[in-house]
Amino acid sequence: MKISLPEHKKLVHQMHLDVRWGDMDAMGHVNNAMYFRYLESIRIDWMTAVGANPQPQGQGPVIVNAFCSFLRQIEYPARLLLKLYVSDPARTTFETWITIEREDQPGVIYAEGGATTIWVDFPQQKAVALPDWMRAIVS
Repeated sequence: MKISLPEHKKLVHQMHLDVRWGDMDAMGHVNNAMYFRYLESIRIDWMTAVGANPQPQGQGPVIVNAFCSFLRQIEYPARLLLKLYVSDPARTTFETWITIEREDQPGVIYAEGGATTIWVDFPQQKAVALPDWMRAIVS
């Protein structure tokens, strides 16, 4: 099942990653598990940049689901451009959407994915309302 990215989304972060030789599998292209690592890398980079690091004795973000649609094969060597978008803030959640392109082929999407993020109070182990500062970022 392919999940399409929504038209209404807000670009909030970009990053560049180099494909490493070890990212490939026996078929000579980037292994599917690595795409999820790339998606995780940009989410963590963005969350750190906006001050949304998980606080074990406080609150922070938790991914409750994730997906990736593999549109084209990526092979070594390549430098990637990842773009992270946000949308659909609710009381305790928001959506993140990510596209992966090769720098040498701007606009050609090689993969796209996303995740639902929920804001959690870790000591209570339950969802809580998004803080106002975070809601402002994802709205």
